[in-house]
Amino acid sequence: MMVKSTADRSGTGGETRADLAYRALREEIGAGTLRPGQKVTERGLAERLEVSPTPVREALRRLEQDGLIERTGPRTVVVAHIADRAIDDLAEVEIGLRGLVARFAARHATPEQLDGLDAILDAADDLLIVIATRHRGGEDVGRHVAALLDRMQEFNDAVNACAANPVLVRLLEQSQVFSRPERRALRLEKIAADERFGLDRYSSHRALVRALRDGDSATAERLVIEDAQGGLADLRRRPSGRAR
Repeated sequence: MMVKSTADRSGTGGETRADLAYRALREEIGAGTLRPGQKVTERGLAERLEVSPTPVREALRRLEQDGLIERTGPRTVVVAHIADRAIDDLAEVEIGLRGLVARFAARHATPEQLDGLDAILDAADDLLIVIATRHRGGEDVGRHVAALLDRMQEFNDAVNACAANPVLVRLLEQSQVFSRPERRALRLEKIAADERFGLDRYSSHRALVRALRDGDSATAERLVIEDAQGGLADLRRRPSGRAR
C-alpha cells in the first residue's frame, strides 16, 4: 500500500501524510493484514507505505493512543491483542459520534443534499426488488448485493457530508470498530448465510431523511444510534465467538 503525497498535505480532504498513514495502518490492523503480536518497525512501514519515517512515527503514536499497537522499543512496535472490553469501549465511542453526526446533519443539511439522500434510497429500493426477485428464481445476486452495499456506504457518506463538520467526521472515521473493507467483508459473509441480513434496518433510513428534513436533531440522533447499535452487534456476532 502506498501513501501518495510529497507535501505536508495530500490535497484530499486536507489530510496530511500522517493522517493517510494512520488510516492505512488502522485498516490493515482491522483487516488482519497486520496481525496481533506481529512486530513492525517504523523504517519498514515507511518503506512499504513509500513515505518518510516522520508521518509513520506520528501515525504509530496515534495508534498507540488507540490501544491498537504497543511500543517495544524506540523504533519498534507490536500489534496489540485487543480485548473485548477495549472493543466495547471503541464501539460506544463510534455509536456516540454517529449520533452526533446525525444531530449536526439535521441542523445543516441543504434541500439538495436531502434530495440526494432520497435518490440514493430510491436506487437501493430498486436493488432490493431485483435481489428479492432473482433470489426467488434461484439466480445469483452477488453483483446486486455488492451494488446495494455501495449505495448504503454512499448514503452514510452523504449523511456525513450533511453534518458540515469535517473534524467530527474525521473523529468518527478514526474511531470505527471495523474498517470499511472489514465491514464490507463481514456483511457479505453474513448475507451469504442469511440473504435478509440487515435489510430490516434499511427502513429506518427513510425515517432519518424525514427527521433531517424536519430539522429534528433529537429524532435523527436516536435513529442513527439505534441503527449503529444493531449493526455493530450483528457484525461482531461471529460464528467462532470471536469479537473481531
